[in-house]
Amino acid sequence: MHPEVLAMSERLAPHRIAVIAPSPVSMFNLAIPELLFGKVELAGRPGYEVVICAAEPGPVPTSGGLDLYVRHGLEAVREADTVVVAGTGAPYEPDPRIVAAVREAAEAGKRIASLCTGAFQLAEAGLLEGRRATTYWAHAEALRARYPGVDLQGDVLYVQDGPYVTASGYAAGIDLCLHVIRTDYGAAVANEVARLALVAPVRPGGQTQFTHTPLPPERGTACADTRGWAMRNLDKPLTLADLARHAGVSVRTLTRRFHAESGVSPLQWLLHQRIERAKELLETTTLPMDQLARACGLGTADSLRAHVVRRTGLTPSAYRAQFSRLGTVGEADSSSAA
Repeated sequence: MHPEVLAMSERLAPHRIAVIAPSPVSMFNLAIPELLFGKVELAGRPGYEVVICAAEPGPVPTSGGLDLYVRHGLEAVREADTVVVAGTGAPYEPDPRIVAAVREAAEAGKRIASLCTGAFQLAEAGLLEGRRATTYWAHAEALRARYPGVDLQGDVLYVQDGPYVTASGYAAGIDLCLHVIRTDYGAAVANEVARLALVAPVRPGGQTQFTHTPLPPERGTACADTRGWAMRNLDKPLTLADLARHAGVSVRTLTRRFHAESGVSPLQWLLHQRIERAKELLETTTLPMDQLARACGLGTADSLRAHVVRRTGLTPSAYRAQFSRLGTVGEADSSSAA
């Protein structure tokens, strides 16, 4: 163990964490903090003491249809150093008792985190007003509509603004907990916990949630043949005039029909398909970046990099390392532009 961490463990009591279970709580949300914080040991001593609590001690319904028995009430929040509010997996009416406990904890200067829709409780308490925060992407619009003063980061894993840390949905809670561990005890301890839990090492919070961002559903077939032809020729430098020529109409007519059917312009649709093809090739091939860029019609490795970073938050090399279906990627992925 690093000498500084050892010295820290000898002089500090376990960091106390209260995990609040709203009703109906997501069992996955509730399990993450206990699992990860419970694996932190410093010189044989626990780094954290985790207590699960609820507005009403006793049986707490879960989103999976089961009841969990929670022994502690919200008085546990007063004894905690950090408060974590779990989510329900769906937007819900914040519990005024939880909101009051969270607000009191904030006034006492405690660090407060939320998982998934737990952000609704923090927002209701006024903690996120004018601050950056996130929640599960499927419920981001609901949070934004209800709390317009929140600077909602709709496509990140987690974000910290001052003493408040919010995570998006499901496994992003793992990333938030590892971030907290890294903040408290350093990257070496956090990565050791990740190894013990068989999860990915600490990831940056700004990394995208990797939500699928589909185009609007198609509402017609007049341009279907041209869309199919374009998909078969993504490796070519297609222009708006090329698409119109294939469709046998003017550029103006093509643009109008295309937007009516696809909800986007022809070039927006084409770029979306090129980036999706690039992601597929990153996952399934070891093509060098310049060849891969040409294969999906993005031109150069620099252009590929810019578009993949904008869409996913990762460089092409990092995306390939994370999502490759081929196992270990070989030396082919060595372009400096990656």
